[in-house]
Amino acid sequence: MTDAEAQLYNDFAALGVAYKAYEHPAVFTVAESAAHNDAIPGAHSKNLFLKDKAGDYYLVTVPAEARVDLKALPAAVGCGRVSFGKAEDMEQLLGITPGSVTALAAINDTAGVVRFVLDESLIDADLINCHPLRNNATVGLAPDDLVRALTFWRHPPLIKSIPILESV
Repeated sequence: MTDAEAQLYNDFAALGVAYKAYEHPAVFTVAESAAHNDAIPGAHSKNLFLKDKAGDYYLVTVPAEARVDLKALPAAVGCGRVSFGKAEDMEQLLGITPGSVTALAAINDTAGVVRFVLDESLIDADLINCHPLRNNATVGLAPDDLVRALTFWRHPPLIKSIPILESV
């Protein structure tokens, strides 16, 4: 366990956040994680690390099965046109690598550079599942607890209806 992950669990304890942790083989995509999802109750999420045309960074958390409409996203969250952020920037700003992207990485953004966005549909879930800064584990916690932790780390999330592409 890294120091950052240990701090994550220490902060959960200090905030009274109840969670359930699950270990599993490393997963790098939503498709790979699907093999483990049946054994883990709650809403499964995926995260997009984005940068807008002004150079601002966003981490958008949506249901795992959602296909985000990146052209409509800026109007929903109040930013410029977006593209995917570089892996180097993610590692520098959030201390995580591709495959381990998680809203919980807010704990590492002490400079407050990244804006965190949660799809409002996740707020209605009993539990939201996130990686605990590594892709070979999952942590399930109540949506209110996730919001409380993000706010504690000075990243109160923007909760919006994220535009989703229709399935083909």
